Amino acid sequence: MSKDSTDPRNWQLATRLVRGGTRRSEHGETSEAIFMTSGFRYDSAEAAEARFRNEQPGFVYSRFGNPTVEMFEQRMTLLEGAEAARATASGMAAVNAALMCQLKAGDEVVSSRAVFGSIAYIIGDLLPRFGVKTTMVDGTDLAQWQAAIGPRTRVVFLETPSNPTLEVLDIAAVAALARKAGARVVVDNVFATPVLQKPLELGADIVVYSATKHIDGQGRCLGGVVLGSQAFIADELTPYLRHTGPALSPFNAWVMLKGLETLELRVARHVENAARLADALAGHPGIAAPAGRVPGLLYPGRPDHPQHDLAMRQMTAGGNMVAFRAKGGKAGAFRVLNALKLVDISNNLGDSKSLVTHPATTTHQRLTAEERAHLGIGDDLLRLSVGLEDVRDLIADLSQALDKAG
Repeated sequence: MSKDSTDPRNWQLATRLVRGGTRRSEHGETSEAIFMTSGFRYDSAEAAEARFRNEQPGFVYSRFGNPTVEMFEQRMTLLEGAEAARATASGMAAVNAALMCQLKAGDEVVSSRAVFGSIAYIIGDLLPRFGVKTTMVDGTDLAQWQAAIGPRTRVVFLETPSNPTLEVLDIAAVAALARKAGARVVVDNVFATPVLQKPLELGADIVVYSATKHIDGQGRCLGGVVLGSQAFIADELTPYLRHTGPALSPFNAWVMLKGLETLELRVARHVENAARLADALAGHPGIAAPAGRVPGLLYPGRPDHPQHDLAMRQMTAGGNMVAFRAKGGKAGAFRVLNALKLVDISNNLGDSKSLVTHPATTTHQRLTAEERAHLGIGDDLLRLSVGLEDVRDLIADLSQALDKAG
């Protein structure tokens, strides 16, 4: 018996990305409509009362929900394979909401130490102010996860590959440990993208994205999204979002919808470019020598990446992020940055344009020197988001810049 072709859950990935969640107005538009409105009208006082009581379907206020935003949320659920999703104003708003909506004083959070700088602030500085105990572990060491996760652990948080050192964490193994303790697993899947890695299929409970990155894909708008079970989204996340207000703009949601239409195609080109660029630069004399078992250039798709085998088990490709250490320390890294003619210096990522940043002085500058050293974020480290340009031009630009490193 053939599957019902009218059920979006039976569509293939490309079809979901182009048509998932679409709702047309009475005008029958082909492109998704932008409902730029803060409020909605009711036919009667009784209708308003019923809608506020959730007894009648419909929208009441764009802080609570909006037709364009809802289309984006529904398309993301089809892409991720989740039961439900809620969009937010930014990726950090998504991370904050995913954690805060389910935590209270006395709970414990266990997180991988290698996380984005603002996430480290939320977990390490903000949550403890509200009586939540937090423990940071080396995410690649399962023994540390096992020792830290206990009966009071409410949430386990990880990002993989990590920002900026591209550590790859074993989602399934960490999820199994968390499940035994009754804890939920939240995965920041930004670097892998929903095309290359499916955390929910590996045992995670909640997935967060900065839609600002690959989902938009052209550096235009901020946005975020949280995905999980229907019960979590409806009973815990939605009330938090309604009353704290990090709502996604309908216009930004529309931009994200258009970005999703080409996400699979763009990610494929991103990956192709990143793999070729990483191979071309790996032996360049401007890249620092390996430190122990860690190569001077890190790309999960290369066999010399420390967690390459794991990456290839849980990801379908190596992604578009490359990290490398320039000869000459901070001065050498800065010489590389300042010599670039094509690649832009920017802390953003997932853009169609290739972007490079120096994490120690930008995204992770608030960490102490000791903390950065522990994470492998040296003054010589550069993080490269490989874009959609012709890879031959990228290789030429990075090569000539690396010539000036030492």
